Amino acid sequence: MLAEQQNHWIYYNVIDGVKTYVLKAEQAIPISLAEAWDFFSSPLNLAKITPKEMNFVVTSDHTTATKMYEGMLITYTITPLFGIKMSWMTEITHVKEGEHFIDEQRFGPYALWHHEHHFKGIEGGVLMTDQLTYAMPLGAVGRFGHAILVAKKVRDIFKFRENAIVELFGAFK
Repeated sequence: MLAEQQNHWIYYNVIDGVKTYVLKAEQAIPISLAEAWDFFSSPLNLAKITPKEMNFVVTSDHTTATKMYEGMLITYTITPLFGIKMSWMTEITHVKEGEHFIDEQRFGPYALWHHEHHFKGIEGGVLMTDQLTYAMPLGAVGRFGHAILVAKKVRDIFKFRENAIVELFGAFK
């Protein structure tokens, strides 16, 4: 199954009976690779590109000078749906400076959350590619919730992020 919304694609896989969803998104940004890495490797900047109604707050004791490193734990509170506040913890599991990093949920709303962030210098800027692999909890109930609500919400968050990045850095030409 493939759903397209501009440059965001969600499809699903079934591996060993576990249904996972994959979202891929690409965005060209008119800044240098160093500027992109500096911005996206700071955990506090995630709030700047997350919809305000999600009330996303980093609760870890990181500062604006904190940069991601392998093994880093980041805690948040977030209100993803229906005004329900949740705690979330991710771990930065892989970092190759200037190229990519991976965050994985350790505690939170998903059964699985594996988010790869890739950066590549291109003429006039940077190509940022995200690949998010996730699975819903609660079996058939979670899959139903994904079909009627979560898939659209995830795409909307990435669309908001795309627009926020344009507002922060300008449109790629």
